[in-house]
Amino acid sequence: MPVVLLPEVLRFHAQGVERHDVPGATVGAALDGVFARFPAMRTRTLRADGTVWPYLAVFVDGAEVARDGVLVRAVGAASVIELVGMAEGGGRDVRMRGFEARASLDDAVAAALDGVAPLDWEAAPLESAAGRVLAYDVASTVDVPPFARSAMDGYAVRAEDTFGATVQDPARLELAGESMPGCDAAAVRVGPRLAVRIMTGAPVPAGADAVVPAEHAHEDGAAVLVDAPVSPAKNVGRAGEDVARGDVLLCAGRRLRAQDVGILASIGVARAPVVRRPRVRIVVSGNELLPPGVRPVGSKIADSNTPMLAALVARDLGDVESALRLPDDEATIREALAAEGADVILTSGGTSVGREDHVPQIVRALGRLDVHGIAMRPASPAGIGRIGATRVFLLPGNPVSCLAAYDLLAGPAIRRMAGLPADLPYPVRRVRLLAAVSSQLGRADYCRVTLEPGGARPLAISGASVLSSAVRADGFLLVPAASEGFPEGAEVDVRLYDASPWAP
Repeated sequence: MPVVLLPEVLRFHAQGVERHDVPGATVGAALDGVFARFPAMRTRTLRADGTVWPYLAVFVDGAEVARDGVLVRAVGAASVIELVGMAEGGGRDVRMRGFEARASLDDAVAAALDGVAPLDWEAAPLESAAGRVLAYDVASTVDVPPFARSAMDGYAVRAEDTFGATVQDPARLELAGESMPGCDAAAVRVGPRLAVRIMTGAPVPAGADAVVPAEHAHEDGAAVLVDAPVSPAKNVGRAGEDVARGDVLLCAGRRLRAQDVGILASIGVARAPVVRRPRVRIVVSGNELLPPGVRPVGSKIADSNTPMLAALVARDLGDVESALRLPDDEATIREALAAEGADVILTSGGTSVGREDHVPQIVRALGRLDVHGIAMRPASPAGIGRIGATRVFLLPGNPVSCLAAYDLLAGPAIRRMAGLPADLPYPVRRVRLLAAVSSQLGRADYCRVTLEPGGARPLAISGASVLSSAVRADGFLLVPAASEGFPEGAEVDVRLYDASPWAP
């Protein structure tokens, strides 16, 4: 029987299940089978007039079905019917026309993460493994240390030979040699009334079961005088004391710290099994753009988005495969987007409703455009699509819009691919608003704020091209679409770009 695949945005209403095997000879009949199991799905899939909502597109066996007549489209017993979360149907050309509708931020985030999972693993040299995410559990195949070792500089002895020793009546032992770190432990042996000079970390010779600290012994010619007794095992680290063979030291999903890399080295692991970093291509377009760092001149401006995006990608454990700065030329942009080799493509510019905003239609032609137009400020022209297996995030060209769209849409997907949590990677502080923040029902807002001793002061919601507002900001707060804003004095969660200079 046909299979219906639901996007993440609809799975919530279907007990989280993506795949549904249902009978039916048409798309409509198959959907009726799903609605029979989950009645709440009907109103979220079909409008009152029985047509599919514009934010959804329907694919049958991999091919998008025209919106007219989609429900009567015949399907076979082995057909796969896939519902894809879209805005603007994913296909309407909005250039010089504007958006008829926009996806909610929640739906856009769901589309951004739909089907995203950690990538496969690779072996990373230890010197570059810190900060990466472990792909699977690591258990030790050796004991560390592999031998009993001295925890002190002093003398390896048989403990019983020191019993009763005092300053007035020291135990007199014969010096039988020495043990140094890295030496052959079998080269010397401790018998009755013998002592071996030993350094910290050196193997404890056979026959010895304790180490007398150097401050409680001194040499007298060929003898060692011990002025305090030691108990068996005193100052001796046993084999496997640090790590025992078979111990699971690190578990999959852990982000490796410096000490983790150190312990991997100690058990003989030269390359760590880590989640592969997603390969990210940055494609920035605009006839007005100069290379980053070049002084603006005339009507030209420097490209600030490429270095900003590269830094954000590196933070989220992505690997910038290439960074391209292109003119507003449809053929050139198409070639850059069609090239293979990237797990993720970030475009910046060319996403809105201007005559030269080619990117949405190129993505639509090469693959599919799941979302175009989001009810958020800034970054409302952002979009999400796929070209083959490559995720494509259409980020606006205005720098603050680009930052916000990356933070809320592209960043979560890149982090999840790299094995990190998709959550925003900013510390959260609960603070009091020092001024009101006004918003609009149905729209989410990314509001930059500064922190002062008494709380947070809003800087801006608008001003998508004013990057300095984000530079001056200590962080941002998200105004949800269900709110008209926050009054002065309200307690809000501020996400900090970095550590705050002020105490809570």
